[in-house]
Amino acid sequence: MKPEIDVEITHLEMRQRPGASSRGQRRFPFSVATLRVEHCPIAYYRYLYREVGREWLWYERRLMSDAALAAEIHADGVEILVLYAGGAPAGYAELDTRQTDGPGTQIRYFGLMQDYLGKGLGDTLMSAALDRAWSAGPMPSRVWVHTCTLDHPRALGFYQRWGFDVFARETTRIADPRPLD
Repeated sequence: MKPEIDVEITHLEMRQRPGASSRGQRRFPFSVATLRVEHCPIAYYRYLYREVGREWLWYERRLMSDAALAAEIHADGVEILVLYAGGAPAGYAELDTRQTDGPGTQIRYFGLMQDYLGKGLGDTLMSAALDRAWSAGPMPSRVWVHTCTLDHPRALGFYQRWGFDVFARETTRIADPRPLD
């Protein structure tokens, strides 16, 4: 039997588009751009997922077959935004507008690669993700995100600083994903 660990999941939401902010408008000593990846190649997505989630035990998408992953990320309503710093990928956000209880956007995955943490690039990526989330399709009733105790220790505070409010917490037990490495 695989060892198990407890994970606390925090569910956050934003019910209105945030006002203009300078948080995502920082100047950097290198070029910075956020681009939407159209029909993201599976190998590139796996690279982004692995590199962003390496320290935070992201594992769910690593378990998916290429066909299942392609069906998920190429579905109508799913967008991949990649943040580039100095021409290199620095992080990504995955947005999903598919839901059954009214218009909304879920930030399914969000994060930076290790070399880019602590440089202010998270604000740049979040600014782009929120702009896209509030602009895609019909006006959403909310944008929401989940974080957990396996994520970066500052993730919860980061989302709250951007205006997300906690609406639920739960603890779940999962098989320890570390043996996957």
